[in-house]
Amino acid sequence: MATLRDSFNYGASTEAPQPARRHTLALLVENEFGVLARIAGLLAGRGYNIESLAVAETNDPSLSRMTIMTSGTDHVIEQIIKQLRRLINVIKVSDLTELGYVDRELALIKVDASDGAKRDEILRVCVIFRARVVDAGKNAFVLEATGDGGKIQSLIDMLEPLGIREIVRTGKIAIARGDRVLEAV
Repeated sequence: MATLRDSFNYGASTEAPQPARRHTLALLVENEFGVLARIAGLLAGRGYNIESLAVAETNDPSLSRMTIMTSGTDHVIEQIIKQLRRLINVIKVSDLTELGYVDRELALIKVDASDGAKRDEILRVCVIFRARVVDAGKNAFVLEATGDGGKIQSLIDMLEPLGIREIVRTGKIAIARGDRVLEAV
């Protein structure tokens, strides 16, 4: 029989825990020595994992654009964004996850091409995935592919039986669709 005491939850949440999901954050930062280290240190120091990080100078040489992919609940991501905005060199932070955005990744894949049959198969796979051969040696091809992470992974899966020697992948880069621009205000 339930008692009045059983109806109180004593501060415990009755809601189911929110699942962690991937978020894509876009940052506009000052293009200065140590900014990347401070941002990475802030995230690592609080136990947040960076799944992907890409950074480069923008059309304004005094600014850099960072794309960070991380996972967490909405509350955790909100805390990450608040902490990033407190850093002096961070000009703007935007969570692209809730917006429409375009993302791409680049991969360079070195594949064993030591016999003619493998070479032919590699070239057929390149056509399917719109990859291109950027270097051809006696025993290896270097392929370049761009696309979303799923496309890159599918290409890797197709090439695996042929003998991948080495893979280099960039992190995800992303930009908001339409008229939205991440700019210093």
